Amino acid sequence: MAKKEDLRAIKQEIDQLINKIKQWNYEYYQLNQPSVSDSVYDQFYQKLVKLEKQYPQFAKVDSPTKTVGTSIKTSQLRKIAHQTQMLSLANAFNYDDLVKFDQQIKKITGQDKISYVCELKIDGLSFSVTYENRQLKLAATRGDGSFGEDITENVKEIKSIPITLNPNFVKNLEVRGEVFLSKKDFQKLNQEQKKLNLPLFANPRNAAAGSLRQLDKTIVAKRKLDAFLYYYIDALNDGIKTHSETLKILAENNFNINKEWKLCQSINQVWAYITKYQKIRNNLSYEIDGIVIKVNDLTTYEVLGNTNKAPRWAIAYKFPAATTVTKLLEIFPTVGRTGRITYNARLEPVGLSGSTITYATLHNGDYIIERDLRVGDTVEIKKAGDIIPEVIKTIIKDRKKNSKRFKKATNCPKCHGILEQVDDEVDQYCVNTNCPARILKSLIHFCSRNAMDITGLKDKNLARFVELGWIHNVADIYQLVNYRQEIINLEKFGEKSFNNLSTMILKSKDNSLERLLFALGIRHVGEKTAEVLAKNFKTLDNLMKTKYQVLAEINDIGPVIATSIVDYFANQNNKKLITKLKTAKLNFTYTTKTSREKQIFANMTFVITGALSRSRDYFANLLKNYGANVTNTISKNTTYLLVGDEPGSKLDKAKMLDVKIINEEELMVLIKNGN
Repeated sequence: MAKKEDLRAIKQEIDQLINKIKQWNYEYYQLNQPSVSDSVYDQFYQKLVKLEKQYPQFAKVDSPTKTVGTSIKTSQLRKIAHQTQMLSLANAFNYDDLVKFDQQIKKITGQDKISYVCELKIDGLSFSVTYENRQLKLAATRGDGSFGEDITENVKEIKSIPITLNPNFVKNLEVRGEVFLSKKDFQKLNQEQKKLNLPLFANPRNAAAGSLRQLDKTIVAKRKLDAFLYYYIDALNDGIKTHSETLKILAENNFNINKEWKLCQSINQVWAYITKYQKIRNNLSYEIDGIVIKVNDLTTYEVLGNTNKAPRWAIAYKFPAATTVTKLLEIFPTVGRTGRITYNARLEPVGLSGSTITYATLHNGDYIIERDLRVGDTVEIKKAGDIIPEVIKTIIKDRKKNSKRFKKATNCPKCHGILEQVDDEVDQYCVNTNCPARILKSLIHFCSRNAMDITGLKDKNLARFVELGWIHNVADIYQLVNYRQEIINLEKFGEKSFNNLSTMILKSKDNSLERLLFALGIRHVGEKTAEVLAKNFKTLDNLMKTKYQVLAEINDIGPVIATSIVDYFANQNNKKLITKLKTAKLNFTYTTKTSREKQIFANMTFVITGALSRSRDYFANLLKNYGANVTNTISKNTTYLLVGDEPGSKLDKAKMLDVKIINEEELMVLIKNGN
């Protein structure tokens, strides 16, 4: 029996855990500003579960283990009572947890075999939407499970949620799902936040939750929220017997369901599904943080029942945390093609998500100062989007007493010129246009596929030509033909390589204006902005003469980009560069797509899969030039699936949806024949 002192300490620890997790719930669900990672949250949550189980006398009625989400305290949105409680899901963290879940299902139902539906666990915001007389009547967040927030008007701005039900479908319906923001739209949103000098969203889930709670629905419309629906309340009463049938019926009636779901006949098949998506989750266009496993037979749900916060017929498998700790050995700056300074961390090598991490990004000086990161610190790192290593925070308790605070660099790490920083921007810049680092990176960007597409000029060759003194700026690329014999004599070069390179350089001169504008590397001018500028001004000369006020008033341009463009063309070195490009006879005019190519694929949607003779970007651009819309996901609206070697699951989906399948040779025949 534990001593009184020990019990007092245990009670105190349980109370502290309850308060801590409540605060984290509040930050996550209400403020959309989590202060700890999912892995840390899960660690403390499981510890509380274990202690409450061992010492039930100290458990509280309002413990986070017995409640869903968080109660609504600060929201200005109207509170709504859920007709059917919105529960959260119990978690599984390994194969053994799934086996226990399976055994419990079999024990309660008395069945030897159980089939399950596996669905991707979308990292978004749970919500419920109710239809009356086939019209969208009400939508609400999950809230604390009993009461949510009224988000009806905002949900109507999400295009993937029908406002009116099909005439042959049920009249009254409640369906639940997850609102999310795609990775691409999340990046665009944060770019806009940065331009407006507003705080950046930490992740797509926070951005989606923050957007859905906006009081101004026009903001919601601009942010391109999406939603997957996955739970049909009262499906059994409407004659539907299985969850798999539910998903099919929802899809048939214009609800957007996640098409990656699968019916599994055993827990081993469930594990195979989990293993597959754990490997390819980074290839998805949206964030997932696990897999949801549901018993397929709806008739068993009542028998299985619920705990006070979770159904017994479903469980969420959480992917292993993609975070770890290591030692921060060095902080150093690098310079990019626009002169922007990026700070990086050299780390003590550590394994994370199947790779060894030795370097990570620290973004900018302010990022380091805000987190008080110091050389010698033990730091927590993660893979941003599970791809790019990033330092999250320092472990203060492990810090050495003699550690020194970080100070921003004052000089460029390459040319040693003075760095500049505009008052309303977080980034520092090397403004020396002759900086060797800027020159090489600007050359690489200029030749890249989505810029001037001189891909025969590899990075190593560009570096070699710079070192030999043949290239000092991008205009010198068009003078390389004058070094024919010298290039042919280089190691791993020859006459054939030189001829291929010359052909690509010559061909690039005919590119439309938007490609040149993007290739020049003007600050804040990406592909989309370059096309807007090209369409508006038609020629480079027109753009160069345009005043700031005119530029700033154009949609998708605004004051920040306008300032950058005016400053770029006011610079004497840039003016000389443009003159050299004009002398080299580059095209300075916007050539519309209709005049470049016949729009033979207008109003058609293509998806590309498998290994082709050239990159997917090449084929995507080719198809777009012929008027096609190119997407990543197979649907009933897909016109063609372009297939290469080892196509994967998209081929199966195309066959299932009766989408036309063509290979590279057949595509070229279509283009040649003009139909």
